[in-house]
Amino acid sequence: MANRLTKITTRTGDKGTTGLGDGTRVLKSALRVAVIGDIDELNSMMGLLLTEPLPEDARSALTRIQNELFDLGGEVCIPGHPVLTDAHVLFLDGEISRVNADLPPLKEFILPGGSRAAACCHLARTIARRAERALVALSQSETISPLALQYLNRLSDFLFILARNLNRHAGVGDVCWRRLPLTTETR
Repeated sequence: MANRLTKITTRTGDKGTTGLGDGTRVLKSALRVAVIGDIDELNSMMGLLLTEPLPEDARSALTRIQNELFDLGGEVCIPGHPVLTDAHVLFLDGEISRVNADLPPLKEFILPGGSRAAACCHLARTIARRAERALVALSQSETISPLALQYLNRLSDFLFILARNLNRHAGVGDVCWRRLPLTTETR
C-alpha cells in the first residue's frame, strides 16, 4: 500500500461513489464493488471462524486463506491487475486432498451444523459461493482472471470438507439431511 490511511472518514463516498485501486470512481452499486464486498464479508466470516478452537493445521490454512482473500479483493479492486497465481489454487487443492483423506465417504447430503466451528465454516462456504457467483457475473462484462474464479470455487469446496473435518475433530457427527414425511400440518 503506497499511502497508509490516516483518516478513515474521507467523505468522498457521500454521493454514492467509491474509489477503486486504480483511482477511478464508480457507483457503490457497481457489480465490481459488490464482488469486493462479498470477498470482504467472506474474509470477515473467516475471522469469526478463526475465533473458534481449531486444530492447528486448520488454523494455519485459514490464516493463509484470509491473507489470500485480501489479495483477491485487491485484484478485483484494481481492474486488469491479477494477483493470484497457480500456487494459490494448488495450495487449496493440496488442502482439499489432505483434509479429505481422513473423512469417510459421503453417503447422505450434509446440512450445515454440528459443532459451532463447522457451522461457521458452512456459513463461510455459502458466502464464498455468493462471491463466486458475483465474480462470474462480473466476468461476463469485464476481464477477470480465471485463477480468481478457480480460487473461489476451490475455496468453497475446501470449506465444505473442512466443516466435516471440524465436526469430526469435535466428536460431532455430520448433520445429515433426511426426507421428512408429509403430514397434514405440513401440506
